[in-house]
Amino acid sequence: MTDWLLLTATLPTSPSALRVRVWRALKATGAGTLREGVYLLPTKALTAPDLWDLEATIGKAGAAAHMLAFHARDEAQDQQFRSLFDRSGEFADLLQSIKEIRASIRTSTEVQLRKALRALEQRLQSIQAIDFFPTSESVKVADALARLRRDAEGHYSPGEPAPSSGAIARRGAADHQGRKWATRRRPWVDRLATAWLIMRFIDRKPTFVWLSNPSKVPKDALGFDFDGATFTHVGGQVTFQVTAQSFGLTEDVALERLGQLVHYIDVGGTPVEEAAGVELAVRGLQAQYADDDELLAAAVTLFDSLYVGFKVCDEQR
Repeated sequence: MTDWLLLTATLPTSPSALRVRVWRALKATGAGTLREGVYLLPTKALTAPDLWDLEATIGKAGAAAHMLAFHARDEAQDQQFRSLFDRSGEFADLLQSIKEIRASIRTSTEVQLRKALRALEQRLQSIQAIDFFPTSESVKVADALARLRRDAEGHYSPGEPAPSSGAIARRGAADHQGRKWATRRRPWVDRLATAWLIMRFIDRKPTFVWLSNPSKVPKDALGFDFDGATFTHVGGQVTFQVTAQSFGLTEDVALERLGQLVHYIDVGGTPVEEAAGVELAVRGLQAQYADDDELLAAAVTLFDSLYVGFKVCDEQR
């Protein structure tokens, strides 16, 4: 049976600030409410330490709080406790939101869709973080969100690559000098970052070709970030990460952090705090430069600064 933590708290009616602070903290832990002032959490929850901290916080504020670790008396009581953590309603609400966004794909702008996808991704992660007894609902909603993302990207960015499977081939930079590199026109973050990676770490004299139709790649060009390209999404990695791994650049911590940033902006996943600012900056660059070569030249400065910034942060740790 489940190991449980029980928090009892007796809070004064005033000042109300303490009650609000405790309520917000309890909500963040995902604790279930047995009755007013009595809260429950499985010991295995990653937020369990926060419940212990909350006991101390309440005590320091002069109120009464006590923690108890225990087992349910039998399976029936254990299941009763588990029912307090049923997230099916929250997953159902999220699934409905996904359906509503799907219905608006053709009438929404790329900016609106990206913003909506980011919000849905954050909602899913928030629910999953407190879904202590997962069911098939979590997988169902995650799959629906992944399908929505693919369909939305296919609408506002034709040729957006679907993840392929298999090993990532190792390559040497010495064999890739003065090459022609082809990708889809009007590059977004993954394509711009990959082009920057090529310029700074792989090919000292690259030429970039911006494709209106990814199926028409020059025979002498290496393609990246479209279906069937030499460098594209593989498994859970975006093109930037795949290209870095292919050329043996994975030991560079700053590049790794940049890859995590690009991944989150491009396909979602684990949030990266710099993402919103970088996405806004790239959106601004796209609005400023209609020519893709000029867009890349401007973006290079941005990625240079990000790389140096990540490097400095790593050295200061």
